[in-house]
Amino acid sequence: MSVDLHHHGDRDVSPGLVDLAVNVRLPAPPPWLADVIADSLRDLGRYPDPAPAVEAIAARHGVPPECVLPTAGGAEAFTLVARAVRGERPVVVHPQFTEPEAALVTAGRGVGRCVLGREDGFRLDPDAFGPHGEHADADLVVVGNPTNPTGVLHRATDLRALRRSGRVVVVDEAFMDAVPGEPESLAGADLEGLLVIRSLTKTWGLAGLRAGYVVGDPAVVEGLRAVQPPWSVSSPAVAAMVACLSPRAVAEAEAAALAYAVDRDVLVGELAAAGLSTAAPSHAPFVLVDTSPLGGTSVRPDLARLGFAVRRGETFPGLGPTWVRLAVRDPETSRAVAAALTDLRRLRRVA
Repeated sequence: MSVDLHHHGDRDVSPGLVDLAVNVRLPAPPPWLADVIADSLRDLGRYPDPAPAVEAIAARHGVPPECVLPTAGGAEAFTLVARAVRGERPVVVHPQFTEPEAALVTAGRGVGRCVLGREDGFRLDPDAFGPHGEHADADLVVVGNPTNPTGVLHRATDLRALRRSGRVVVVDEAFMDAVPGEPESLAGADLEGLLVIRSLTKTWGLAGLRAGYVVGDPAVVEGLRAVQPPWSVSSPAVAAMVACLSPRAVAEAEAAALAYAVDRDVLVGELAAAGLSTAAPSHAPFVLVDTSPLGGTSVRPDLARLGFAVRRGETFPGLGPTWVRLAVRDPETSRAVAAALTDLRRLRRVA
């Protein structure tokens, strides 16, 4: 089934609705970060220098500078991968963020799909990419961790097991800084055959600034660097990267991740009380919900009439219109959306 790979949560939001569709933690950067970005504006007459960001990223993850590439958000990184990483048989693990596949398609690449199912908890089986697996011939593999939209956190050992000679494994860790302790991150030692893509936009309210980076195999990173447009990363983005990777900011992100976990438990509990279950245990600042107990059609229009915007599921390969993704918000908001879903259950029964 054809899906709109370029559909993202911002297109599900309308004025006046409570936004549960976009997974950005803050509506704007915190004041200390806003001050850093504002100070960087004094240098806009000069071309940006990514060196401070490279140094900060390398220090944050304990890797050499040649393993690092700052990018204009994760989306640019996926475009660079599509252009620079060779392979005749790229495979994207779904359901997941669709921009990696969209970038490959735009680059004229044929793309295979490994579609995970609810019956397996949307969890990756590395044997599918082993010598006798369905995707044994994949020479470029893209997988999210934790995965958008399921929230599943794959084991680092399973992801490393995907590697083999002649294959590059790309791991989208856009939401890893929302996982307390980042236990399954691959952004560190043993980067052979790996590219890890990170984003700073979600935790720090920087979606409009575009701040992300790649940590990976230095030979593969050099290929990305060779096709990246000059001055791709702006001076404000460089300044933000340095600030967001400081020890102070890392500690603040860890505290936010712990708070997310508490608030997510409230949301999951409220949904269960409304008779709805999540796709799998989520380790991300969102949950994927099966609304089929409320009927076989999408609940989005009805929820919008009740004041809530949610992310549609049918644009993720492997999902259908009864799936919706809900961002984790404060407990009051979680109770309100659960109450709306309970009302919707009654309304649909009356209908």
